[in-house]
Amino acid sequence: MGTETATETATGPDPTPEFEFDVFAKECVSRAAMEHITGRWGVLVLGGLYDGPLRFNALRRRVDGVSEKMLAQTLQALERDGFVLREVHSAIPPRVEYTLTDLGNATAAKLLDLIKHLEGHMSRVLAAREEYDRLHG
Repeated sequence: MGTETATETATGPDPTPEFEFDVFAKECVSRAAMEHITGRWGVLVLGGLYDGPLRFNALRRRVDGVSEKMLAQTLQALERDGFVLREVHSAIPPRVEYTLTDLGNATAAKLLDLIKHLEGHMSRVLAAREEYDRLHG
């Protein structure tokens, strides 16, 4: 796990923490986790679980368009990275729910800010696309 360390400058503590890991470095292991959370399905799964636990099929309905295979792979990667918790409830038939860990919840909140930002500016994105296509089409 990465650790944050404080640094000092001539004027006091540096407000930008240093981390043990650097996602911009080619060999850094943080890249895989970044891919898991920022890939198409990772963002949507984390966002979909933000409001509370969901069973597999409910999450699949929430994340419209994801295949069963991709959802299972995404959940497994996010669980391995510590963002999602898979809970098996003893019942007949067994009931499995997925929920965010504290790390997953904090990460999902940041991703939802990005999603809201994008949704709020889609008219600008569409206008830019239209202009680009007009000039380069």
